[in-house]
Amino acid sequence: MESPVFEEIDPASDCDCPGCVHWRRVLPHSWSGRTSAHPAAHRALALAAVASAALGAGHALPAAAAPSAPHRPGVPAGDEPDTPQGGTAPLHGPGGRPTKPSAAPESTAITRTEIINRARTWVAAKVPYSMSAFWSDGYRQDCSGYVSMAWRLPGNEWTGSLAQYGEKISKEELQPGDILLFHNQSDPEKGSHVTIFGGWTDDAHTHYTAYEQTRPHTRRQSTPYAYWNDSDRYVPYRYKGVTLEESTPRQDGGEPGAPASTPYPGAAYFGPGANNEYVALLGRMLVARGAGGFYASGPGPRWTDADRRATRAFQLAQGWRGADAEGLPDARTWELLVTGGGEDVQDGAVGPPPASHGVPGYPGRALFRPGANNTYVTQLGRQLVRKGFGRFYAVGPGPRWGEADRRAVEAFQRTQGWRGGAADGYPGPETWRRLFS
Repeated sequence: MESPVFEEIDPASDCDCPGCVHWRRVLPHSWSGRTSAHPAAHRALALAAVASAALGAGHALPAAAAPSAPHRPGVPAGDEPDTPQGGTAPLHGPGGRPTKPSAAPESTAITRTEIINRARTWVAAKVPYSMSAFWSDGYRQDCSGYVSMAWRLPGNEWTGSLAQYGEKISKEELQPGDILLFHNQSDPEKGSHVTIFGGWTDDAHTHYTAYEQTRPHTRRQSTPYAYWNDSDRYVPYRYKGVTLEESTPRQDGGEPGAPASTPYPGAAYFGPGANNEYVALLGRMLVARGAGGFYASGPGPRWTDADRRATRAFQLAQGWRGADAEGLPDARTWELLVTGGGEDVQDGAVGPPPASHGVPGYPGRALFRPGANNTYVTQLGRQLVRKGFGRFYAVGPGPRWGEADRRAVEAFQRTQGWRGGAADGYPGPETWRRLFS
């Protein structure tokens, strides 16, 4: 009898366990409710029906033409871009009026993490698509305005002008924060579109995570390279202002901390009610320093008691007491986390182990993805070695998720008799339970 496949089915969307809550936060897009046909088709059919009724049965119009199908078989017509866009425009302020920044930014430099984090804000807000409306941040709500926002450009660009801010790269050079741009010079409103590259979703590099602004609202989903249609007309570009996220070496020779260019933002960014990228960064640094046990489903941008307790544990590890260890990060705490200095949180001080999907110790899927760097990746790797899957590691498991981790997990999953999506190399709750049972 074949072993049942546990991980191929996603949990119900109304599940309120920590893992599902986390995934609804980091992957807010949903296939539910999406129409299978292009909106223009419904409008065309309605107009045809009205015209036919007016002309009478003897002058019936031919049936409305179906929307053009994407070049990739099996792709719903609704996934084709229908993105007419506005031209270049300044940022817009209150009341939809054009405005100019009070002062020019000191630098146009931006990291890849910042680009993706900015892109995620519109996904989370489900910003409606519009070629004329402007979101509260001043950027136009179309595909090129979305990229202008993510790249933090000084104004709203369009597909005909975005290329001047980037440099052409090859498919092999694509990294998160780059874009895939198609500008139809002969008819800009026919097919022109741009997406933000969020990373490959398979080893063959046939699909990638695309962040894009399209009808009905901003979305994030796996997309065939380079797009559903007109694939050969999309050109990869890299923003000229993107900077390397070099990290400051740890004083003790261990793993690096946060990007060295991330200064302390101020106390106002932390505490009850705070919801910003610095809270998420704080959480990731604390997890890397041994405080991951306080998080049930991984750190996020919304300040919670888990952040306070994790921060306090790190401060106590430095020997601080009283007001110096109240659980709110000050400049001194931030500096130690960024530079990798100070003492790590000891295993006995991290609190109860996390649990997700009812599985003790499982921290959630988000901590095992390309770019992840945390203690749970190390814990996973060491257990895989104990189970006999160490042959995939050239230098031993560590906190940074890599291809060796994915291949080792995939091999373990296949020994369970799983195939297809259940053996994709990413540990779900059932993989974790069996691996650590």
